Amino acid sequence: MLKDTLYNSVQAAIEAIQHHLPAPPRVAIVLGSGLGFLADRVIHNRIVIDYDQIPGFEPPTVEGHAGRLVYGDLEGVPVLIYQGRFHYYEGHDLATVTLPARVAAALGVKLMILTAATGGIATGLAQGDLCCISDHINMIGANPLRGRHDERLGKRFPDMTEVYSQPWRHLAFQAAAMLNLPLKNAIYAAMPGPSYETPAEVRMLRALGADVVGMSTVPEAIVARASGMDVLAFAMVTNAAAGLADDPNMEITHDDVLEVAKHSGQRLGDLIVKLLNSHFIPK
Repeated sequence: MLKDTLYNSVQAAIEAIQHHLPAPPRVAIVLGSGLGFLADRVIHNRIVIDYDQIPGFEPPTVEGHAGRLVYGDLEGVPVLIYQGRFHYYEGHDLATVTLPARVAAALGVKLMILTAATGGIATGLAQGDLCCISDHINMIGANPLRGRHDERLGKRFPDMTEVYSQPWRHLAFQAAAMLNLPLKNAIYAAMPGPSYETPAEVRMLRALGADVVGMSTVPEAIVARASGMDVLAFAMVTNAAAGLADDPNMEITHDDVLEVAKHSGQRLGDLIVKLLNSHFIPK
């Protein structure tokens, strides 16, 4: 996507969204596979816009991603929830995958919360565990900032030393403690998909220091950080990565991922609600 085309795409999306919103959003939340029900927690000042009403936003093709933008107040905080995301493996370029992050930044969002269903790699991680992402390894093979730079959309060479905000991660662990909710640190490895990883790839990722593996999150985090937003990301472990299950012949399926996310994701919703409590979000 050319420089001016990308900027114009962001502006077109903003024009389609902004006039619906009674107040600027302060937090944006991207919901991963099977976690779309978290948007149902937004009741006050609720506004729903289908993706097909927003230029550049195509309806997702993956089950578990509704394809709706939900605005409203969550714990008194105006939030923008992306109920479904675009994936690189669907055939989208990374400019399309990260368009929602650029739109959020242009709308004035200061904190982007990313969520994802993931496979567990690290020893000790079990199905249903909730992790706070502390760092990532980009194995997709491309970077969303590649190409002609437009200073209106962020930095050319953003520092990636701390992609995921340490202060916000600290607050996330505080909120989890208040809920007596176990929360673990994790390094996220992003693979291109859509096939799940082979056992050899999982061994490679473990050797590189990855704790969980998925097919999203990292491009959005890079763009969000380059755009000046703080980033906080959570990974729900929905399955053991290939070759690590107790039954070596067990097949990993998307249906199983959605089922675990449905049953375990309520705790993630509780955590996000607690985190967005006015005690944590500055006025």
